[in-house]
Amino acid sequence: MNKNIPISILELAIITQDSNASETLQKTKEVAQLADSLGYNRFWLAEHHNMAHVASSATVVLIGFIASQTQNIRVGSGGIMLPNHSPLIVAEQFGTLELLYPNRIDLGLGRAPGTDSMTAQAIRKDFFEQSQRFPQNVAALQDYFSVENATANVRAFPAEGTKVPVWILGSSMDSAALASANGLPYAFAGHFAPKQMLQAFEFYRDNFQPSPFLDKPKTMACVNAIAADTDEEAEILSTSLTQMFLNLIRNDRKGLQPPVDSLEGIMSDAERFHVNQMTACSFVGSKEKLATELQQFIAYSGVDELMITSPIFNHQDKLKSLRLVKEVVDTLK
Repeated sequence: MNKNIPISILELAIITQDSNASETLQKTKEVAQLADSLGYNRFWLAEHHNMAHVASSATVVLIGFIASQTQNIRVGSGGIMLPNHSPLIVAEQFGTLELLYPNRIDLGLGRAPGTDSMTAQAIRKDFFEQSQRFPQNVAALQDYFSVENATANVRAFPAEGTKVPVWILGSSMDSAALASANGLPYAFAGHFAPKQMLQAFEFYRDNFQPSPFLDKPKTMACVNAIAADTDEEAEILSTSLTQMFLNLIRNDRKGLQPPVDSLEGIMSDAERFHVNQMTACSFVGSKEKLATELQQFIAYSGVDELMITSPIFNHQDKLKSLRLVKEVVDTLK
């Protein structure tokens, strides 16, 4: 295994029960600044809409803010939901970001709406049609970035000629097929849909076609990671994550809930089954436990990069967890 496997952060900007969007955006800045100082590789933000307890709906604006408040870490989208947007506008936005923050901007693309169907229609009336055109729209976006587009009638200024890395994000085999056919790096959403992850990575590697962007497969797995001084403390912190997925299943829209000493009696057997499926790729514990489990995961998944998300209720506990996880990954052999 590569000793220096890069580790990155997906930040969902989740508003906790006792907080608000303004405080959450400032906390997100602090998380990014800590990640920057610790040597994390990337800091990605996700596009979600019509969710009262997620503060990252204006994803491009937030990426620009985070990039302005950090020095070295790559900042990007995990992801921009392309069917919600015109490829031309996305190219203009990310080309501008790349010029402002050279060699620090990533563009991760997804095909889901990042919201419910009614809101997807409010964002764009032809959302369903555009989701079916995802491969064509990815290609159009890449054309806008290219210097060859200089002879086209429609051009994306000032994006033309900027080299913004495009990643395909996914949680199914469809995304693996698109990423491999187009020779693009591939990130899998193991933090909420781990079921097909290993199969998707295997398909991607087996079918990868080299491109001007990438000469060999490049994979990144996003997983949940919660670290504390002891296994017991980490398990208690992780009950906020469990409650978050439980509320998702119940369509009960709440801010991130405080941890509880026990989950006994909180959910039915059926709910527990679904929550366990969604959170199967979670690493919770002390540094010693995480070192063993992460080393095993990286070895059997064969990923080139690890991305973590850490929905932890208390801000200081979250910052500490990110420090501990980075220390663990730095010592892996």
